[in-house]
Order: sequence, then structure tokens, then C-alpha cells
Amino acid sequence: MNQPILIDRDGHRTWLKWHRARRRADDPVFTGERIIEAMRLGASIEVDLVIHADHGCAVLHDLTLERETTGTGRVRDTSAATLRQLRLRDNDGQPIDAKVMLLEDLCALLAEGAVHPDALLQLDFKEDRQALTPQVVAGFSDSIAPLVGAMILSGGDFDAIATLATSVPDLKTGYDPCEDETLAQLQKDGNFSGFIEQALATAPAAGMIYVDYQIILAAEDAGVDIIAPIHAAGRRVDAWTINSVTPQSIEQVKRLLRLKVDQITTDDPEGLAEVFSR
Repeated sequence: MNQPILIDRDGHRTWLKWHRARRRADDPVFTGERIIEAMRLGASIEVDLVIHADHGCAVLHDLTLERETTGTGRVRDTSAATLRQLRLRDNDGQPIDAKVMLLEDLCALLAEGAVHPDALLQLDFKEDRQALTPQVVAGFSDSIAPLVGAMILSGGDFDAIATLATSVPDLKTGYDPCEDETLAQLQKDGNFSGFIEQALATAPAAGMIYVDYQIILAAEDAGVDIIAPIHAAGRRVDAWTINSVTPQSIEQVKRLLRLKVDQITTDDPEGLAEVFSR
């Protein structure tokens, strides 16, 4: 499958985003090979960013190193030079040849070849506004400025996102209002509409709203369409994360498609696309 991974259904196009740079379920996370592949195909892909000891960003999800890499300790306490020597781990925890990348390494890699005009690389910032220093902001700006048209910056702390985005003119932004307890709280109080209203007000510049797919479906079960008000506000919706292709997840994706989400985050975009191309 060489085309960008998406689904056309009832006149609406839904992109299948490569979660943590995975094209298939058995892919390791955050490899340069997959990121380059996605950007040249014109796919939508996501990587995470955390801050390291030299006031820059590493392409990792966790704030600690053990699960994703051959290192130990906090990313925040680890130098750029040390991070670059660490290897990533596969889904079984075994080290692979691919090394940990810093944001500037990734951007340099992307600059070496053509980036498809439809490609979109989501940089999901996993820290908050307090973690930002002037050096982090400056390094972020210097790294992504040449590729800004192909990127969107997202996170759960929109103050942090706005601070970083201010340093890079024309950078697209997104906002994720979901926390660990959000679904349980909404199932208890039923205030799905208020939840979306607050998200839109908190992040007025965010073009994409990232919402736990379980919240979207729980809202529909309660008779509330939370996609429609996001579209009415001129924003797009990403539903996260479909981890695997199973009979249950296929039915969930069918519902998300009926609700016209604009993007579905998944660890197996290729497998999911194959199901819906039959």
C-alpha cells in the first residue's frame, strides 16, 4: 500500500494517523525510516516530544528512558549526546538498531528529501508551560521553521503550545483537552457539550481538537454529537487511539466514520485501511 492511508466514506475523508510513527501494528515507535516514509507519501503521522538536559526536545513519549530506549533515568537529566547514543526498543522491549532522535535530528533528516505537500507531522508536546525555557523555545523554532508548513504542534497544556507556536510564524496548532479522569467524569455528569465548549474556548487558535475516541462514542450513546460543534467552529477532530484491528475496534471505527471525524489515530493504520477497502 503506497498511497497515504485514509478512508473516504459518504463524501467525507478521514485520515488514519500513524500513531508514534507506526504504519503497522508490529512497527517499533519513532524510527526515522517510518517518519521519512510517511512524509514522502503524504500521510498524517505523530511523534512525541519531551525535554532533555540540554534544553532541547527528544523524540520520545515517556519522561523516563527505560521503556522506550536502552537508557535509564529521566530524559530531563540526560544530555543530548547521551540520548543520541541510545537505541530504541521494539514492542517486546528488545533493542533495535534505530537510535533515539532529537527534534533537530529529525528535522535535518526530513530536509534531506522531498516532503509531500499533503504530509502532516504532529509534534505532540508531552510537557507543560513551566517546563519551557528560552533555550527550549529557541531550539524548537530553529529546528522546525524550515518545515513549518508540514507540521502541527499539539499538547494538553495550550499555554505551552501557544508559547512555542508564537516563536514559529504560521505553525498550525492543536489541543487535547482529555485527561485520565475525563471520560469517567463525563459519564457521571453527562456534560459532553460543556466539555467541548470549554475546549474550544481554551484553545481558540487550535485548528485540530484531539479527543479520546471513547469520549466521542460515549457522547453519542448519551445522545450528544460532539463532532458537530467542533466542525461548526471551523476546527477539525482527531479521535485517538485505536490500538489494534479487532471486531470491536472495527465497529468503533464505523461509528467514528458516521460521525465524520477528520482523523483517527491508530497503531495499525495500514491494517485498518485494508479492512475498510474491502
